Amino acid sequence: MRGAKEKIRVRLAPSPTGAFHFGTARTALFNWLFARQHTGTFVVRMEDTDAARSKPEYEDNLMQGLSWLGLSWDEGPDWKDEKGKRHREKGKHGPYRQSERKKKYRMYLRALLESHNAYVCYCTKEEIEAQRESMLAEGLPPRYNGHCRALESPPEGRAPQAIRFRTPEIRVEFRDLIRGNVSFDAALFGDFIIAKGEDSPLYNFAVVVDDELMSITHVIRGEDHLPNTPKQILLQSALKFRELAYAHVPLILGSDRSKLSKRYAETSLLAYREKGFLPDAMVNFLALLGWHPKDNREILSREELVSAFDLKRIQKSGAIFDGEKLEWMNAERLHAMSDAAILEAMLENPEFEKRIREMRVEKARLLKILSVEKQRMKTLADFFELASFFVELPGYESALLLWQKDPRKKTAAILKELLVILEMNAATAPCDRAALEKALAPITKREGNGSVLWPLRVALSGKAASPDPYEIIGVLGCAESAARVRLAIEKLEKIA
Repeated sequence: MRGAKEKIRVRLAPSPTGAFHFGTARTALFNWLFARQHTGTFVVRMEDTDAARSKPEYEDNLMQGLSWLGLSWDEGPDWKDEKGKRHREKGKHGPYRQSERKKKYRMYLRALLESHNAYVCYCTKEEIEAQRESMLAEGLPPRYNGHCRALESPPEGRAPQAIRFRTPEIRVEFRDLIRGNVSFDAALFGDFIIAKGEDSPLYNFAVVVDDELMSITHVIRGEDHLPNTPKQILLQSALKFRELAYAHVPLILGSDRSKLSKRYAETSLLAYREKGFLPDAMVNFLALLGWHPKDNREILSREELVSAFDLKRIQKSGAIFDGEKLEWMNAERLHAMSDAAILEAMLENPEFEKRIREMRVEKARLLKILSVEKQRMKTLADFFELASFFVELPGYESALLLWQKDPRKKTAAILKELLVILEMNAATAPCDRAALEKALAPITKREGNGSVLWPLRVALSGKAASPDPYEIIGVLGCAESAARVRLAIEKLEKIA
């Protein structure tokens, strides 16, 4: 049993067989929150027993994703960041890859064999498949029939095929911190395989040894691992290991309550960084996928999440993924940030930093653009589309300049009046909103806001949807604004 004052240690133990996705990220966050709340230790280790599918690039993608989310780990393997820098292993319980821990597994496999809690199986794949088909034909759940269980010596001419755990016919019961009391009939498992050989341990065995040697106290993971838990408890008992606390979080489902589509389920979290999502928004969103605080708050800081997090408030049913809510949360975060903080966040993203350099716009103007466009941004990536007309006026049809049914001559005449005002302000007066509004007031009163401000907006932006024209002028300045209005007049005068 765990001691009452034993330091809490949790772990994220993914298989590096794919990109770091929402399910793993949410599990990582719940472990991180639990560890930080209890001043515990958050361990990352790689369960790479599947040598054929495990890849170093997936390991790095996962560690890079954790780093981006700000889920700092206390112990974990070495890894390479996106700039190619290699980071050292952290912690005193390594190695943190199962592929590097074979000596440790071998010792415990031998202990199980010597205690007769495990045995060598000589049955071939073909024989196992024949057993399975026979049981299914009889309407029985398929399981190993124990053919090699009582062998006293290796059968002549047979090669070892696997090492099996001698499963006792008992009920395995444990209390899940989310689901309450859970019970399994171990007899239904049969004697399950724990290794293909002394140097080839399988998941359920390796994870039990690792959790013991790394002093893990709480296992917080997806409910898809629930069927593995009784097998792991049986192995812990046979090896006289400590008991662990388990919490199985719900799966993430699509809006129709089906399994999350590949569009999201297999998309790397780092792809969302490239789309311009903020790590704080993503952490906030992930936290509310299956958990909620006592009140109705939806926007929470990391500190608030750490303080409010409680395993008892994680739901048992599937958590619904809502992409629109993620966008809303990201927009809320963006709108609350200062212009300087948004610019800093963009410059921290290698792709966005490159695009900003290519814009060739000084920092002061970038900040002005952000002040104008921030409220229309949902992601950092939106900035480049929204800001594009400030850098270069896009082409547009002259008909777009016309407000409702205003004739071209009227619109051209109004723009000429505006041009005079802009040129005068550029030469002699400060180009500020108050001065411009005062100068334009007689024209807007005479012609109406639509007939004046619509063609001005289009002339300045080349778009039907854009910010307030006074805000655009505040960024462009009166001289550049006058040049764009002059171009609009030329367009109108070319209309046949």
